[in-house]
Amino acid sequence: MTTVSLTVNGQSVTADVDPRTLLVQFLRENLRLTGTHVGCDTSQCGACVVHLNGQAVKACTILAVQADASVVTTIEGIAEGGELHPMQSAFREHHGLQCGYCTPGMIMSAIDIVNRKGSDLDEQTIRAELEGNLCRCTGYHNIVKAVAAGARAMARAPLQQAAE
Repeated sequence: MTTVSLTVNGQSVTADVDPRTLLVQFLRENLRLTGTHVGCDTSQCGACVVHLNGQAVKACTILAVQADASVVTTIEGIAEGGELHPMQSAFREHHGLQCGYCTPGMIMSAIDIVNRKGSDLDEQTIRAELEGNLCRCTGYHNIVKAVAAGARAMARAPLQQAAE
């Protein structure tokens, strides 16, 4: 067993883990943060995307020990004061989900896109940037609309964006 200490959604966490434990397993099984999903086990679907030190990563490709001393934000950690993050609200308002399984990873990736590319995103950019996130239910039309709306909303809510 190896001891890891990290900050998850603003809370300090220390635990003993098997060195082979993936970050996604640690979040789901040790911390019971089940919003981060496992969809493929091959790092292709993006259902497991979280933010590690402010950057989107697929938590199924990172060992928990590699995240030692890091800051992790999951889908459970982006709402603030009972208010949904602007990107979460946009996905709800623009029906950017169907079954919802991919939604946490899509939202976490979308926030990262806005943080890297800014809030003025065109459809082509959004589609290209979401390439590593798969949705098996939709044709992505409403997801793209939701990301664009969420990006505009994040521009109007700079305090929440800065919290990422």
